Amino acid sequence: MRKPMFTTAISAAALILTSCGGGGGSNDFGGTPSPAPAPTPTPTPTGFVAPAQRSLTVADVQTIIAQAAGEAQARNLPSVIAVVDRVGNVLAVFDMNGSNSGSSEIAVSSRQIGGVAGPGNTVGLQGAMVPASTAAIAKAITGAYLSSGGNAFSSRTASQIAQEHFPPAPTTVGLESGPLFGVQFSQLPCSDLSQRFNTMGGAGSMIGPKRSPLGLAADPGGLPIYKDGVVVGGIGIMGDGDYAFDPNILDVDNDAEEAIALAGIQGFAPPASITANRISVDGTSLRFSDIVVSDLSPLQGNFAAINGTLGNLVSVTGYTDGSIIAGTAYGTEASGIRASKASEFSNSDAFVLTDGTGANRFPIRAGTDGAAITTPLTAAEVRAILEEAFIIFSRARAQIRQPLDSRMQATVSVVDTYGQILGIVRTPDGPIFGTDVSLQKARTAAFFSNAAAAQQLLNTPVVPGITNVPAYVQRVRTFLGDPNALTGTVAFADRSGGNLSRPYFPDGEVGRPPGPLSVAQSSQFSPFAVGLQLDLVVPNIGAHLEFVRSNGASADTPQRCTQVPAIAGTGGQVRLANGIQIFPGSVPIYRGDKLIGGIGVSGDGIDQDDMASFLGLHNAGVRLGSIGNAPKAIRADNVVVNLGNANVRLRYVNCPFAPFLDTNAQNVCEGL
Repeated sequence: MRKPMFTTAISAAALILTSCGGGGGSNDFGGTPSPAPAPTPTPTPTGFVAPAQRSLTVADVQTIIAQAAGEAQARNLPSVIAVVDRVGNVLAVFDMNGSNSGSSEIAVSSRQIGGVAGPGNTVGLQGAMVPASTAAIAKAITGAYLSSGGNAFSSRTASQIAQEHFPPAPTTVGLESGPLFGVQFSQLPCSDLSQRFNTMGGAGSMIGPKRSPLGLAADPGGLPIYKDGVVVGGIGIMGDGDYAFDPNILDVDNDAEEAIALAGIQGFAPPASITANRISVDGTSLRFSDIVVSDLSPLQGNFAAINGTLGNLVSVTGYTDGSIIAGTAYGTEASGIRASKASEFSNSDAFVLTDGTGANRFPIRAGTDGAAITTPLTAAEVRAILEEAFIIFSRARAQIRQPLDSRMQATVSVVDTYGQILGIVRTPDGPIFGTDVSLQKARTAAFFSNAAAAQQLLNTPVVPGITNVPAYVQRVRTFLGDPNALTGTVAFADRSGGNLSRPYFPDGEVGRPPGPLSVAQSSQFSPFAVGLQLDLVVPNIGAHLEFVRSNGASADTPQRCTQVPAIAGTGGQVRLANGIQIFPGSVPIYRGDKLIGGIGVSGDGIDQDDMASFLGLHNAGVRLGSIGNAPKAIRADNVVVNLGNANVRLRYVNCPFAPFLDTNAQNVCEGL
């Protein structure tokens, strides 16, 4: 097979990654976080119920694989079948004889965009060639990470909510982009939050959230797995050689990969009451699967009968050693996400991330940026922000959960201006994807509101033929008519930066120019080519795929995304160590008119995420009198873009209608 253009740039990208230094997670930058002195609060329950602790056994995984392989055989589509647990541990990868195996290459969408056609001719990741096993794992992780006890989402659901128009269809041109536009570039293989496969076993080997080789998938064939109504993992199928997306929600696809996945989860399917088609966003019902059980062939559930005959278990470098393992039960110490202790957080319903041995990975602490900030965030201020955001969670009406009038479930992260994690707290059943995304959001708001943003982007290395991050600075300045843009004069929430990252500005209005952080769409849209968000991390993704492809002969990406320059005097710390996010749910944190950090929320509807970050910070400011949201005069909603025949104002935050379960209050963010 011809070596694709994308892989030929790997060596150049790897050189840049190497020159930027290696390093581990965020704790390797600026020292190991030290917990603040333990407070003595009275634990405050807020009405959440933790999901029952269930997990997949080895026998369960065998049954799921056998059922999927039987359907693949019936459809004459030999496939790669991946199964993961809820926190992303790869429990097995089964490669059927004659499939696009893990050693072979498949295309990231063979559709033509921007005049570029076919695999090997790339725009962003569109047209890149990747190992089939990585696509199957990404689909499985998507099904697991997007789902919870209140919603079951699939990679088809992800496709629907991440495209240029929502819902995506030829007749919806002119509508705004999907509510989670950009979510596909989260859970990245370079993320400093996401954990990596540990071949040593023992304590900590199963902790999550684990990384995904390609982020989240938009290609149908990834479904969640449930036991006793509890999400315990996901299955991903790669068989047709094209890792793509569904651009038309109006038709019903007879998608073989989705049929194979659906066969795999028989006996492990989500409750019908919570599947995506029972959930609507802005009046549009979501999609779970275009295949129904009656479309399936008779189930084949005997793993012994297929293992070694239809195919074999395979190793995937960085993910599995080729054996089948049992999943870990979410909520246990071993899973890496558990209930908080009274010394860690005041709300007894909260969950935190753990290292598998009892220690909180991200204990509440003060800001690390004293060299740049006169008065950094204190541990008490960080605690107050997290507590007040969590109170909003407990009061807010969920958007994407069943039954109706459920409480909002999400994750909240707080960072300083260096992007250092000062604390992460979750509700018990928040979808896993929101953990990494909330951190991306917090860092994104803090970064683009920072006086150093433009210089950081200008000093990011260019990868010829792949990325040119510095060019985005002038694009923003020209677009806004502001030669000083991105120098700290404007406070950007993620909704604001998202406005500038859409393929049309204003969002969805065909015929308008692309946002300056997007890419020009001269032909068809692709979720694999979105502009700055991807360009910041595509060298990392490329290096990781070569690591998998070469069975570890080449270096893996560092546990640190982007090539923005390290902050002087921090030992290699970067501000965007898990990439950026471009859908709403974050605001920068200020002390008076001085930027001191960012808060990000993700998990249960973008307007709810906006409200929890904005109101949580506001309420913490009222409580303490020392911190708060950006001064109104510098918020991004003061920025008006002149399009020649129209003036368009950026947005800062949008809060939902009738947001609370305990009051009929409306317009809860107005005037703050």
